[in-house]
Order: sequence, then C-alpha cells, then structure tokens
Amino acid sequence: MAESSAMKKILLCLDSDLQPSVFDSVVAIDADVDHLLRHGGVKPADVRDLVHGAMFTRGGKLLKNTAVFVGGSDVQAGEHLLAAAQKAFFGEMRVSLMLDSNGANTTAAAAVVAARRHLPLAPETTAVVLGATGPVGQRVVRMLVKEGVEVRVVSRRLSRAEGVCHRILQAVVGARVTPHATEGADAVELTQGAQLVIAAGAAGVELLSNESRQAASSVQVAIDLNAVPPVGIGGIEMADKATERGGQICYGALGVGDLKMKIHKAAIHRLFQANDLVLDADEIYDLGKRVDV
Repeated sequence: MAESSAMKKILLCLDSDLQPSVFDSVVAIDADVDHLLRHGGVKPADVRDLVHGAMFTRGGKLLKNTAVFVGGSDVQAGEHLLAAAQKAFFGEMRVSLMLDSNGANTTAAAAVVAARRHLPLAPETTAVVLGATGPVGQRVVRMLVKEGVEVRVVSRRLSRAEGVCHRILQAVVGARVTPHATEGADAVELTQGAQLVIAAGAAGVELLSNESRQAASSVQVAIDLNAVPPVGIGGIEMADKATERGGQICYGALGVGDLKMKIHKAAIHRLFQANDLVLDADEIYDLGKRVDV
C-alpha cells in the first residue's frame, strides 16, 4: 500500500441539515481536502455506520488521511452527532473529528482572538457578552473565562443568562461570570467599567445602540458578529476591522470573518496531522491563537 503521504485526504461531512453546507464544503476544498463525502439529514443513529465506513478502509498510520467534519445550522444537533462519532471508535480505530455547526466554534474563536490583539485577556479585564445565551455567545463566554476574564453574561431574560452562568461555573473552575438581563436595564450601566463588548445575538437585532456605545467610556474594544442589518452594535460597520470609532477599536462581522476563515482552514489542515484529534471550541480557540501569531 502507498505511504500515507501519497494517500488522498478524505473529509466525511456529517450535516444535521437536509442539504449539506456548501460553505463548509468550499472551505474544505480551499484547505486542500482531496475528496468530500457529504451526507445531509444525519441523525445520531446514522453516525456509527458512516464513520465505520470511513475507518475500515484505512488502518494504522493511514487513518490520519481520513477525518470527520460535523456541521449544520443546529449546534445542539451537531453536538449529538459529535458524541455519536466518538462512541463509534474503539482501540486505535479512530479518525480525527471537528465540530463547527453554524460556524459557532470558529466564529467565537475569531472574535476572542481579535479582542486579544488589543486587550490583555487577564483577570484585570472585564467583558460584556451580549446575546450570550446563543451558541456563539456561550462559546465566547467560555473562551474568555478560561483566560481569567470577568464576564457579564447578558440575555433578554435573566433566567437564560443564569442558566449559562451555571453551566460555565460547572465547566470552568474559578470562572467569574455574572448574569444580566437587557429587559428594563440601562445599556450604558451594563457596560460600565468593562473594557470589552462582544455582541453575539440573533441576526438583525440591535443589542447596543450607537449612543450607548459612545457613552460607554471604559470600553476599549467593541466587536459585533451580526452581518445582517441592523447590526448588533450601533455605529459599527460590517467591514470594520480594528477601526477606531470614538476612541474604541471596532470590528464588524466581515472584519472578524477573515480571521474566522483562517482559523477554519487551519483546523481542517490540523485534522489530517493525526487520527485521534477532537477539535471542539477549546481546541479551535487554541489553534486560533497560533494562527494569529
């Protein structure tokens, strides 16, 4: 059999949506994957046979030439597919896995890596995460607290923010998180004393007005991840990339997008360096920090 270096790189794409993502496929091709095996509408019960089909055709060192990418618009569904794929392995029979449903892991990683270009992510830094209960927001919070940052977890309803804080406290020892609600709250008050604001809310919803952003005198960096008008943070343009606005360094969704794409491609490359990797939020963030060097 040919050496592993001569083997074609095959990426098995397991998508929870009926139609596999064109976006994810294009990125994989641009990351030099040779062949894509795309499956849509995948359920956890389908995963074992699909993964076994990818594993049993190659053994030993050759297994690193096959990897699995889990995608789709539903992050929770993707997490179930990832867990099912891990259960399909036994002994040394395994391939590397990556989860990036709805781009949640790579987008969150890009946002936090962009922030660290301008701020020390350390205990002396306080961050406000708006829309923190969504898939991207929760990952942003987790990445920040693992760096020691104090994070205000903001949602429309306090109960949802409290739920995220509870999960973070269980997962990260020593995490400093506090729940906050936007309903009936003063937006400027939410940002008082914070150096970083990241908006990760639903598309087309303004979470912080331009006036409130300008009045947040302590904020040094503002990052908005919403690419659908109106943007999540008023006064920020989608293409802003380390753009100075009123004394604040601002990023829009497209400004973060370039780094997100670099991280995504780097993660795909990483999958084929070994056959036992699992690239989830933490691993993709760590990779993103190296991409940004």
